[in-house]
Amino acid sequence: MRILGYVDHPVYKITVFKMDNRIVVKLENERYEQVYKLGDDERLSTLQQVKTLIDTSFLQHATQIFQLMHQNRMARLAQMAGENTGGPDFPVIV
Repeated sequence: MRILGYVDHPVYKITVFKMDNRIVVKLENERYEQVYKLGDDERLSTLQQVKTLIDTSFLQHATQIFQLMHQNRMARLAQMAGENTGGPDFPVIV
């Protein structure tokens, strides 16, 4: 896999990779990442063509997915904190 290039964005790091006959687009923020594996398609074989894919609508949906990922993580952490209400398990010291 090699890096084709980057797409400038003020919030996300967007990296475009070429792997065999596929294009891979990775979006990253501080805590999460999304990876889109695109098939072998002559319409998306260059960095410039991939940049046309990553439009405002695409980024809005990606933002919603990042928000859902964060909500999922926070809900699970809160759930785990509730499961451990018995306090920490410290060894008994005599």
